[in-house]
Amino acid sequence: MLHRLTIAVSALALASATFAQPAAVPTRTIGSATVQGVPEIPDDVRSAVQRYQNSRAALFEDWLPDGSMLIATRFGATQQLHHVAAPGAARTQITFGDEPVSSATAIPGSDRFVLVRDTGGDEWFQLYARGLTGAATQLTEPGTRNGTPVFSRDGTLAVWSRATKGSAAYTLLALDPAAAGAPRELIKVDGSIAPADIAADKASLLYTRGISNRESQIFRLDLASGTSTRIAPDAPPARYEDPRFLRGADRLIAISDRDSDVRRLVEIDVATGRETVLTPGLKWDVESYDLTDDGRVLAYTINEDGFSKLVVQDRITRRALPQPELPRGVVTAIKFSPDGKRLAIGLTNATSAGDVWSWDIEGAALTRWTNSELGELDPATLAEPELIRFKSFDGLSVPALVYRPKGIPAGQKTPVIIDIHGGPEAQTRPIWNYGAQYFADVLKATVILPNVRGSDGYGKRYLNLDNAEKREDSVKDIGALLDWVAKQPGLDAGKVAVYGQSYGGYMSLAVMTHYSDRLVGGVERYGISDFRSFMERTEAYRRDNRRAEYGDERDPKMAAVFARIAPMANLAKIRKPMLVMQGANDPRVPQFESDQVVSRLRANGQEVWYVLFADEGHGFLKKPNNDLRREVETLFLRKLFLTDAR
Repeated sequence: MLHRLTIAVSALALASATFAQPAAVPTRTIGSATVQGVPEIPDDVRSAVQRYQNSRAALFEDWLPDGSMLIATRFGATQQLHHVAAPGAARTQITFGDEPVSSATAIPGSDRFVLVRDTGGDEWFQLYARGLTGAATQLTEPGTRNGTPVFSRDGTLAVWSRATKGSAAYTLLALDPAAAGAPRELIKVDGSIAPADIAADKASLLYTRGISNRESQIFRLDLASGTSTRIAPDAPPARYEDPRFLRGADRLIAISDRDSDVRRLVEIDVATGRETVLTPGLKWDVESYDLTDDGRVLAYTINEDGFSKLVVQDRITRRALPQPELPRGVVTAIKFSPDGKRLAIGLTNATSAGDVWSWDIEGAALTRWTNSELGELDPATLAEPELIRFKSFDGLSVPALVYRPKGIPAGQKTPVIIDIHGGPEAQTRPIWNYGAQYFADVLKATVILPNVRGSDGYGKRYLNLDNAEKREDSVKDIGALLDWVAKQPGLDAGKVAVYGQSYGGYMSLAVMTHYSDRLVGGVERYGISDFRSFMERTEAYRRDNRRAEYGDERDPKMAAVFARIAPMANLAKIRKPMLVMQGANDPRVPQFESDQVVSRLRANGQEVWYVLFADEGHGFLKKPNNDLRREVETLFLRKLFLTDAR
């Protein structure tokens, strides 16, 4: 871990240089954080936080050729890579860096792998090749952003995408992981591209071009000539995910929503672009899939109202094979072993932090590989979220997960925390949510996590209901949720706080500007406070993608919409306390967005607590920082709920 004194001094210098503070706002450093307006944290709060912050998950990363697994899990402050030799075997730690490991991918035919890691949450990811022992070799150039690589079947070719600072262009690079030397450039284009699969003969590569989170295109690149050809160029705009060559490379398989409200598995003829739907009749999205190397056995997961359903079948005959009986929850990963005999399954749910299983295809046996800990928590005492729906202003049915505290006396009303997810193209699902569990237990608050319009998982139409000038319709969904809360006998409509991160941070600010009189306060972490300043400062490699979702600020009509709806233009309407948190290295929603909202709210005379982490980016990934974040949130929300702030 970086030296705490160095971090504290750097954070203080950064804070004093980037936002002017009224003299009356107390400022101090705690670890890597500069905190403003935050009282001293009592020991009882620290103890309560630790009970919930010590859980850890096992996340499947990949199989190794000998049938063992790579998993990611946290020991100490950050998530690191571990090796599990067999079901129930010890987790042997492989990486020991100060920064968390984002992912790891095995190099086929080898006991080596490539791991991905950034610095301080800056998301300028670097690739490193290494084995179970020995030092890692950096494959990438510092100061660039590198995506997870794909490999040829024999492991002698790796391809990944690279972005550079200040540019919207992406480059595909190729390298033999076992050979020395610099990678060679395959293709460079303006806009987001990513490799998807390499043909068995290594003659061609599939890659995708992301137009937006609602539209993408598939291309085939001839590796000898460098010629790139779009597959199905005359097809209507659609979303394509994870395309892969089938044997012979004349057909491919992918997830797509072409001609459908939901995403389905399809086969595509490479020459003609003709699609064949493999999963007809589905009412919910296919979210992931894997296929054995011989192309025979197919496994895929369906997102049914937030819960995962796993299907295993013969791809050729479409006959269902024996299915594993999994605990009800959310599947986080599926991948066949190199020999195709077993399927690795990552799974989490509301009372389990997340573990890894394997399914024997022929023997129809489910085997648990890991048993992750919940620290001092008893799973039997945890809240099981209830799935509810409420009607919005236009009659739209909006789903939400509700965590209710246990042991509340009959007739007693609880305070409410409305926790809005980011994205906006994301979805709150019944995964291990230690924050919701913590607030329900420690603060005795009912935590409601809505999937407002614009959320993923409910079809293409629902996803598009908040685009561009319709942005504030999702804010109105929260107004309808406040109406729903007011009608519930066990909820205190006079003690409701709004809470969100990233796009959910924007939603928290926007909800506070619209419904401040119905709220006691709000928490926002690295939220967008003005779409125009956000577009100017978010990293260039993602700017066009965000324009496709939010609207193009260069269009005068859209600029007028932004000027009207920006929280910065409406902060005078916020008349309740706010807690703002930010990572100084955030490339998505830069620190400026938080600085300006804090400064303006204070100028308006509003109470604002501000926490700035010097060694974090878009999300707080280091345990000491997450501990402090939760402690500050506890103090802030407890103050709101104990004070009649209306």
